Amino acid sequence: MVKIEVHIISKELIKPSSPTIQQKKPYKLSLIDQLNPTTYTPAIFFYPMNDASFNNITAKTRIDSLKKSLSETLNLYYPFSGRVKDNLFIDCFSEGVPFLEAQVNCRLSDYLKHHEVESLNHFLPCQPFTKENMNAPISAFQVSIFACGGISLGWSASHKLVDGGTAKAFLSAWASKSRGEHTEAPDFSKASLFFPPRNPLPQNHISLTETLWFTEGNYITRRFVFDPKAIAMLRAKAKAGKPDTKPSRAETLSCFIWKCCMAASKAISDSPKPSILVEAVNLRSRTKPPMSEASIGNIFWWATAVANPTDTNTELHELVNQLNEAIALYDSDYTRTMQGEEGFETMSDYCSQLEGLFSLEKPDIFAFTCWCYLGLTKANFGWGEPIWVGLMGKVGPAFRNLTVLIETKDGNGIEAWVTLDEERMAILERDPEFLAFASPNPKFSSL
Repeated sequence: MVKIEVHIISKELIKPSSPTIQQKKPYKLSLIDQLNPTTYTPAIFFYPMNDASFNNITAKTRIDSLKKSLSETLNLYYPFSGRVKDNLFIDCFSEGVPFLEAQVNCRLSDYLKHHEVESLNHFLPCQPFTKENMNAPISAFQVSIFACGGISLGWSASHKLVDGGTAKAFLSAWASKSRGEHTEAPDFSKASLFFPPRNPLPQNHISLTETLWFTEGNYITRRFVFDPKAIAMLRAKAKAGKPDTKPSRAETLSCFIWKCCMAASKAISDSPKPSILVEAVNLRSRTKPPMSEASIGNIFWWATAVANPTDTNTELHELVNQLNEAIALYDSDYTRTMQGEEGFETMSDYCSQLEGLFSLEKPDIFAFTCWCYLGLTKANFGWGEPIWVGLMGKVGPAFRNLTVLIETKDGNGIEAWVTLDEERMAILERDPEFLAFASPNPKFSSL
């Protein structure tokens, strides 16, 4: 396999095409936006060149179309083009979105036979999951052209504004614009209305979220694929003793990976620390009243389950029950207590409970997020859906244990992108219980 080389050939800033964009009021951050760090979440979409008579004009046409439709989409999603000020609002909407073009020294079909996830960072405009300055761009894009005319679109989205639901809405709008179709208008008012910002925001809350997101270590990302049969077998195990329950695919895989990570912790230490699973929960449909799916901002919070690796209650069905209860909390009146000016007290109590756990002994934290509902594998800019969606290579020097679940192209399987510290990953990759269900990093795609 030839060494992958990706050379940046141009950089520019794409700005909203409307000249009146600067007349827009600053976008007010919500409390959850304020608590989230400025760090880039990645995604990379790979598109083959379907026309056998390819020449450079076709790739250029695609890129010009992306730039034009992005500029038009930024008229609707103008905060994406701005910069964060004082962790309170976004303005300066004519600053623009970095847009890089690059050339790759191989054919897309050859690259997709690849297995090394580290190479994926070449296709991203920013280092994934690294601490950034507060005033860093909200989004950045990189289009890389393969020797065959296939392209990749790498997206780095700042978690200061963009959660899964926001990414889904923006991506859908941009793709619709690119295809010349109607685009649904986003709702920028609800997040800060339901979760009002605080000024000043208590420093201990900021420190806690920094600790949750960033801990120094040598982190490794690996990709594991769960096929439909493996998922069905694990869901059957997760229902043990409760045949009427219907654990979701995401809940089942999250708890299975958590269980195996706890086993790795036990292998490392005779007295392992308490283990915490945090799973991102989309709050849009859970607020009172429910928000539109086009509501923009960080509108999620963490469902939390705690276990001790030395206890006996770490069977898969018991962990799934715990996670189910933690998620169900957000379907109750608890979500209402998070809303409005009084909601700050609920959020503070949540932070205080975690601070209490941290003060006793630093627990192991394993974070999970499911991207299976975001439509990433369906992102069609006018030349068909991506043949594959990748995540990232190596994260920054300070991060955390995080698993991202993305559906496979056919929608039946799930890719688990697992980031762990080096020691635990070495154990997980050799764990026979884990490998009985997970296929470690098969080739990226067949083309």
